[in-house]
Amino acid sequence: MSLPTDPAALWSTLTPGPDGLVAAVVQHADSGEVLMLGYMNAEALARTLTGGRVTFWSRSRQKLWEKGETSGHTLELRGLHVDCDADALLVQAVPRGPTCHTGAPSCFFRPVGEPPAPRPSAVFEQVFAEICERKAGRGMTNRDGKSYVRELLAAGVPKIAAKLAEEAGELAEALAETDRDHVAREAADLVFHALVGLAHADVALADVAAVLERRMGRSGLDEKAARTQTAASPADPDDPSPSG
Repeated sequence: MSLPTDPAALWSTLTPGPDGLVAAVVQHADSGEVLMLGYMNAEALARTLTGGRVTFWSRSRQKLWEKGETSGHTLELRGLHVDCDADALLVQAVPRGPTCHTGAPSCFFRPVGEPPAPRPSAVFEQVFAEICERKAGRGMTNRDGKSYVRELLAAGVPKIAAKLAEEAGELAEALAETDRDHVAREAADLVFHALVGLAHADVALADVAAVLERRMGRSGLDEKAARTQTAASPADPDDPSPSG
């Protein structure tokens, strides 16, 4: 059952605690990673819904707090769910930079016991987020104040395309060997430079994922044939002959 999107009407369906707050768990809208826990009152929820940026009520400062208002590491709202007891929210958002004040992508970075291997999608999200941070002029550089990513982005498509061709060639050579680690390293180099290319073109990982999702469950041969047919079709849909 869907709930009202009007802030006041939605708040009336919730069951806040004695302090007038509901817990708000923030989840990455694309990767599913849990990013942080905050609290909202009626005004914070209204600001979040109307402004599109996740806003909390700071219990320590007793004031509204838009995530990233000073650091620029905002949370762009993508979805909202209410739990069964109506006293907690699941906020789905896209982070602009690291969520935690320590610089970590998520506030939940301290494992109890041996941590599991990170999910590939989470790693890609983190690397892409750091690349976007460099593009925005933020983040760590080397001791000389330089950034490889920023230099690539500043050089533009010719330099990025050359690096992609170079890394693709090195991966092709590695595939002919039996060294799995070498293949993994060369593949990582190629993926990294592909992510730089996406950032340069302002293409989100979600856009790429959406294309792959549309292709799932369909023969790769059929999909390729359809693309070839579309590319070869005449520019004028009313003209059946390419030559007129």
